[in-house]
Amino acid sequence: MSAPFGRRHAPLLIRRTYGPYVVLGAGDESARAQPGQFYMLASAERWGGGDGERPYLARAVSVMSVGDEGLMEFLLEEVGPGTKRLCELEVGEGLLIVGPLGHGFDEPDAGVEPLLVGGGIGIAPLVAVQEAWGGQALLGFRDAEHAKAAELFTDPLVSTDDGSRGHHGFVTELLEAELAKQSRPIYACGPPAMLHAVRAVARTHEVDCELAVEAPMACGFGACYGCVVATVDGYRRVCVDGPVFDGAVLA
Repeated sequence: MSAPFGRRHAPLLIRRTYGPYVVLGAGDESARAQPGQFYMLASAERWGGGDGERPYLARAVSVMSVGDEGLMEFLLEEVGPGTKRLCELEVGEGLLIVGPLGHGFDEPDAGVEPLLVGGGIGIAPLVAVQEAWGGQALLGFRDAEHAKAAELFTDPLVSTDDGSRGHHGFVTELLEAELAKQSRPIYACGPPAMLHAVRAVARTHEVDCELAVEAPMACGFGACYGCVVATVDGYRRVCVDGPVFDGAVLA
């Protein structure tokens, strides 16, 4: 459900951590996001580099979970000054939010449980998918510390690059093994190399896949054209035409 357009203030209600990841929860009674949609988030205070310096752009963050009375949860990792400021927020401080935005995942056919393939911070929208529609989660992380975020899922299968937890190798190896048992549609989100590999596996096994694509965004609603990706039908804006695309249409 779409929210009234414009930036709104939302007090932070929840903060918890899973290894290096931070979960922030804020209420937004004006909308209920679909799995795969996102918000543009900014801190209500100290959102900039300092006195006289340029403020940060809002950050596009996938909705991780939708709770009662419009409670929206987001998963973040500190990778720069903007995400650092968001990750250090405490309960009671304010968020400035715009959303929900974008095109999310399509609901699977009745009785179909998709395979949910996530890498790193890209696991976030797949939590919402599993909550809404079920599915088997296949998750890839750098190491056991990052893999603590697997606790967000029900009965996930985990791989790590260093073998410190679960399967030692790529998450696509878990995907191949699951597809060998049963042909199922794929919903995926993660780094570009992982999504490219997921598309290749989907083609080999002739299964449908929907991919939530990550891209830098300045506005989040189609005005700046800063997040375009190549498709078989030309360039498309991730923020309004995605972030979820059918894997077959990506170039």
